[in-house]
Amino acid sequence: MLTETVHLAVYDTLADWEVGAATAHINNGNWHREPGRYRIRTVGAGTEPVTTMGGMRILPDLTLADLSPTDSAMLILPGADGWDSGELDAFADKARQFTAAGVPVAAICGATFGLAAAGLLDDRAHTSNIAEYLSASGYSGGGHYTDAPAVTGRGVITANSTAPFEFAREVLAALDIYEPAVLDGWYRLFGQGDPAGYAVLAEYEARQAAS
Repeated sequence: MLTETVHLAVYDTLADWEVGAATAHINNGNWHREPGRYRIRTVGAGTEPVTTMGGMRILPDLTLADLSPTDSAMLILPGADGWDSGELDAFADKARQFTAAGVPVAAICGATFGLAAAGLLDDRAHTSNIAEYLSASGYSGGGHYTDAPAVTGRGVITANSTAPFEFAREVLAALDIYEPAVLDGWYRLFGQGDPAGYAVLAEYEARQAAS
């Protein structure tokens, strides 16, 4: 099976909880069987380690300058303090290259502010923490704002900071990791604590083991 790469942007104060549900299941979307379809590679502004909001240190696999949409299945942008100040604008610029190339971008929390400021949410359905938060970016896409935990609009996924599982559901759907019924079971179990979702995943795992 051809392995594709999903790129995760990393920078200081990255909000750990916002992307963990997505990245863990991107790597293990085949339910722990090898080989997987996707691998995660981290992308930093430079090669120096970054420190997340939770205090974890991450050494980027490659630099933003070396990242091309043609080598990627998706770019994931977590929230961080630097989005509101413009410190992370280079990552929004890279997201613009991805959308122009038709490669999906997924942004959560503060990263939605960065996309809004870059004009990438002016003409597509989107969400964020609250509408007023994005209004402060000066963007003109307020008419496309949707009050929902996570939204996909023409290849761009956006989510609020309290919706890591809804964000992951949109990401996993865009990458076609699970068939719809299995993805629904995944979300019911992990996102809603519904034990009925476990039966769906157990049946899926059995099918995977038999194939």
